[in-house]
Order: sequence, then C-alpha cells, then structure tokens
Amino acid sequence: MIGGGIGIPELMILLVIVLIIFGANKLPEIGSGMGRAIKNFKRASDEPEEIDVASRKGDKKEKSSEKESEAREENKD
Repeated sequence: MIGGGIGIPELMILLVIVLIIFGANKLPEIGSGMGRAIKNFKRASDEPEEIDVASRKGDKKEKSSEKESEAREENKD
C-alpha cells in the first residue's frame, strides 16, 4: 500500500475478520452500540462543563472558618 489510506481490499479483509470473530448475529448490536457511543461523545464534547456549586460553597465555608480562626488567634495575642 504505497499511497496510504485504506482501500477496498483492506476493508473486505477487515469485514471477514470481524465476521469470524463476532459472527453475523452480533454485528447489528455492535454497530448500534458504536453509533450510540459516537453520538454520546459528540453530545458531551458540545455541552459546556457542569459547575459543581456544592463543592464551591464548601470551599467558601472552609475559607471563612479558617479566616475566623486566624482572627481569633490574632485577638488573643
């Protein structure tokens, strides 16, 4: 294969190998599973990342309690 890429003979060989490994009955299930996986991947890559608000609130509470404890220590001195 000098030109690169996959040609018709290579695709036929791959199809025969897949048929031998999985059998003709499993091919539709495999195809639909791959299609769903690609669809979900595209949808996930298009959606913005979710922001976990609960962890940020917890961080703020921890920071404010740290500041309060530091202030108490300074007032003791």
